[in-house]
Amino acid sequence: MNAPLNALGGLPAGLRDDLIEALGNITRNFSEGRWEPSELNGGKLCEIVYSIIRGHADGQFPQQPSKPGNMVRDCQKLEQETQLPRSLRIQAPRMLIALYEIRNNRGVGHAGSEVNPNHMDAVAVLYMSKWLVAELIRVFHDVDTVTATEAVDALAERQLEAVWVVDGKKRVLTDKLTLHDKTLLLLYSESSAVAEKDLLAWTEAANASSYRRDILKKCHKARLIEYDEAGRTVRLSPKGARYVEENIPLLSSA
Repeated sequence: MNAPLNALGGLPAGLRDDLIEALGNITRNFSEGRWEPSELNGGKLCEIVYSIIRGHADGQFPQQPSKPGNMVRDCQKLEQETQLPRSLRIQAPRMLIALYEIRNNRGVGHAGSEVNPNHMDAVAVLYMSKWLVAELIRVFHDVDTVTATEAVDALAERQLEAVWVVDGKKRVLTDKLTLHDKTLLLLYSESSAVAEKDLLAWTEAANASSYRRDILKKCHKARLIEYDEAGRTVRLSPKGARYVEENIPLLSSA
């Protein structure tokens, strides 16, 4: 499936385009450390996903998303739509309620905690949003969860302030990163596999053999990446993505 072109292609453009834009905004704001906008965009995504599920239950999609009169009550009503698959009848509506609750009732200031709750809330918003979109793709395209997740990653291609795209190349702008972390950050900025030769060019690694041995093969062994030596391609793993989010500054000023 060509995810960016075909994912959710059966939806009216007003729903599909708004959904993709909302997911992209959440992903971008999260990657740039703007926690509050990430939460607010989660509310917008809730309204779009609700409109899609409601339209699917009614047998006719609206041309544009609309805000339900009462998100909690209206999501609970979806549980009565027995013609819907269980994930759209039970799991997704309940997740929408939780996501909308974060958007409405988790303020910016949370004093007295050792954890930054803005970041914590934004993580919840990001992954719930990606799950919801992936589930729509899985249901409407009858694909497995891996394919649906890959489609979401392609739709929500990460745009990072710390990675500069120039003349078809990528450059890491964050200071003092090791070659190991530069590689993972560059892979994090992509939604699909990257050619080894591109990583060599982007990182400006001095020695290709050393780079394969000391970076790619070691990261592969640690399951941070999937390194296809035969095809010379590299893909970031979920474990690698978590490593980047927890350990590498995503802002160029960091």
